[in-house]
Amino acid sequence: MRELEEWDDRIERVAREEGLDFYDQEFEIVSCDDMMGYETYTGMPSHYPHWSYGKAYERLKTLNRYNMSGLPYEMVINSDPCIAYLMKDNTLLLQILTIAHVYGHNDFFKNNRLFKTGTRAEYTVEMFKNHADRIREYIADPGIGYQKVEKFLNSAHALKYQTVRVIGERRVSEEDKKRAMLKKMQGSAEEYPLLNPKLQSCEIPVDIKKIPLEPEEDVLLFVSIYGRLSEWERDILDVVREETLYFIPQIETKIMNEGWASLWHYTILNRLKLPQALHMEFLKRHNQVICPYKGQVNPYYVGFKIFESLMKMYPDNPKKIFEVREVERDESFLRRYLTYDLCREMNLFEYINCDNAYFISQISDDEGWKKIRDTLAASSGMGGIPSIRVVEWVQKDNTLVLEHQYEGRELELNYAYETLKHLNDLWEGRIMMTTFIDNKRKAIICDEQKRISLMNT
Repeated sequence: MRELEEWDDRIERVAREEGLDFYDQEFEIVSCDDMMGYETYTGMPSHYPHWSYGKAYERLKTLNRYNMSGLPYEMVINSDPCIAYLMKDNTLLLQILTIAHVYGHNDFFKNNRLFKTGTRAEYTVEMFKNHADRIREYIADPGIGYQKVEKFLNSAHALKYQTVRVIGERRVSEEDKKRAMLKKMQGSAEEYPLLNPKLQSCEIPVDIKKIPLEPEEDVLLFVSIYGRLSEWERDILDVVREETLYFIPQIETKIMNEGWASLWHYTILNRLKLPQALHMEFLKRHNQVICPYKGQVNPYYVGFKIFESLMKMYPDNPKKIFEVREVERDESFLRRYLTYDLCREMNLFEYINCDNAYFISQISDDEGWKKIRDTLAASSGMGGIPSIRVVEWVQKDNTLVLEHQYEGRELELNYAYETLKHLNDLWEGRIMMTTFIDNKRKAIICDEQKRISLMNT
């Protein structure tokens, strides 16, 4: 431990000299079993109970036992102070590398705009502990009990990513939108910043009794406000939503975050002038971290190569990479900085699955690289999760009308059907969702008895 503390002091000093700005850092040395527990419980020291976490733990434990899956070298929490877990079985060099890697993550958490506007790091641990206490109180309540809480959490988890995707955006209530729309309809010449630009310029009369006034992407919040829920159900839904909002910046910046941390562990360890015995292991471990994967994307590799390329592109402006780290998310990062040369160097290609056979559809040539870049950008972060919006609430029969924002990728229907059934548990009414199947507009209907039907629209 004394040796690790000495290396930590040296790493922190070099990190500050290189311009990194981070929260106070705390490390915990944990066993393999502890690391599996932290990984399945999202890394938090405290978390509410649910069977899915136990299932994930047993699955990870089994895979690890048969050497079918490894454990992370470290886990880092976006909190202030920043908490990181290190595996006690790691070699000395691996501990040194992961400590340096952690400082890169810490800097990213503190400075990237999604984390600065979307999370409050100083309250992270307190928030998760508070949520765990509230859920356990409902479980212990004789009038509610474990089964009801578990069933409700099942449905809330199925819908948890159907929430707001623009981090830090100001939320405007339906009442405020309606007041602004009324003023506009009455002929006032003032501007209405509360309204969507489409409503601002709309000359067609709008039914101000309609709920929502414009399509609402935050399905969880809409159900929480307008659903026929008890107070404890509404509170649990808000807990799930709040925790999801905490993790969305991490989902949206996976490539950047891992690439940034990999860049700095590489830079810092080179500056430490390691003894030769440690340096050889360092090169081996670093190459293992950023090695390309066959048939899939390694975020460490792609992020590292792009940041490394930016340093070469702007040798006279060392602040450029810090500006990129601050303002971008994976989608914009890839669209702006994944170049033709990088696609060629990383041998990126796109493939499709047709009748259980795989075919390469694009390679990194003069035109194909752009399509590869755009596909990778569109599927990064929350782009890999279907975006569903609430279009209308028909109050007379409590029907909820949804719309899948179709962008050329069809829904996996088996998942869609089961998810609508879970939404039915939360809404307790008929659900209708429009989407495109085989280039035809369809409506998926889930009635009060959870029977699914598909019809043309």
